[in-house]
Amino acid sequence: MKVNKDFLIPFVGLKQGKHQFEFNIDKTFFDAFDFDDFNDVNVKVNLVLEKKSTMLELDFKHSGTVNVPCDLSNEDFDLPIKGKLNLIVKFGEEYNDENDEMLILPHGEYQVDVAQYIYEMIVLSVPSKRVHPGIKDGTVAAGILDKLDELAPKEEHKKEEDTDPRWDELKKLLNG
Repeated sequence: MKVNKDFLIPFVGLKQGKHQFEFNIDKTFFDAFDFDDFNDVNVKVNLVLEKKSTMLELDFKHSGTVNVPCDLSNEDFDLPIKGKLNLIVKFGEEYNDENDEMLILPHGEYQVDVAQYIYEMIVLSVPSKRVHPGIKDGTVAAGILDKLDELAPKEEHKKEEDTDPRWDELKKLLNG
């Protein structure tokens, strides 16, 4: 993925204290990551960066919708999502992002790229099973539900007359 300048936050010129940033995420953001599970995206990300003397604290919060296909009916729908992520940025000898909650930037670095963290935060907030809300309350298109009912396995009830005559003779011994 190429670096998007919109998600580079230069922290060198910022005073100590809290600074707020806002990002509007759409489908083109995920296209840059070659991620095509979402048909459409409309998510707002709020980032509060607190600059301290030796480190940075980044608090991400997001809410919005992603348009995805339903796992049961394959119907597209807008799935509401929300979530948060806290990240601590410290400074060290070399770049290290192995820890999910801490990023180490080399001394002398003047900006932090938050695109990867926004991407992961949004993708991880989408549930693994995506069910159209109309399936639960019965308002989804009836044609889909009719087809599901038609293809559902049916229980077969055997009638008494369809029994094997050999078993009938054994039943007489039990009852007699």
